[in-house]
Amino acid sequence: MIIAIDGHSSCGKSSFAKRIADELDILYIDSGAMYRAATLYCFENDIIHAAKLNVDVLIQSLDKIQIEFRKIECSTKPQVFLNGKNVEDKIRSIQLSSMVSEVSVVAELRKRMVDIQRSFGKNQSVVMEGRDIGSVVFPDADIKIFLTASPEVRAKRRFDELTAKGEKVSLEEIMKNLTHRDKIDQSRETSPLIQSEDAILLDNSFMTPDEQMVWFRNLIKT
Repeated sequence: MIIAIDGHSSCGKSSFAKRIADELDILYIDSGAMYRAATLYCFENDIIHAAKLNVDVLIQSLDKIQIEFRKIECSTKPQVFLNGKNVEDKIRSIQLSSMVSEVSVVAELRKRMVDIQRSFGKNQSVVMEGRDIGSVVFPDADIKIFLTASPEVRAKRRFDELTAKGEKVSLEEIMKNLTHRDKIDQSRETSPLIQSEDAILLDNSFMTPDEQMVWFRNLIKT
């Protein structure tokens, strides 16, 4: 079984997909974390400098970016490893978030990431979430869900998440970042964020995580 969950940033795709994976006992993949890891590589190797991405150097460096998902004892969620190092915490910062969409728009990087993502679903069931899972990565997925929420709700969720980790950010800064990312994600030439015709829309603006799971259980019963 392949379950594809797409949607806007900070609408709860990761938490929703993880709960589905746990309930069905299948592999969970956060495709967005792969692009975040690639963005971290760019920061750490001066491919991003003064908020500018050197696209040519990124393309030349693709073979040096090795991304894996590994389970570790202290977490039920697979952790993201970049070139052998656990970078799960590093890839969630607001500074990195500000450049993810610019990195993700590079067609050569997207092609490499899609090839890796498809490999996860070759011989096993998987629930994968991101921006182009149902439209590009797994167009024949058994279930496609397009998750969304209002920009205000998404910004508040992201604000709560970051402040809980001790980051000093403002709600205004996060709203600006979300709006910027939405614009880039929806307008990029390669694999834009779209709702596939056969995807089921779920607006979770006013839903609890438990209510979303009730919705999902009803969906798979039909």
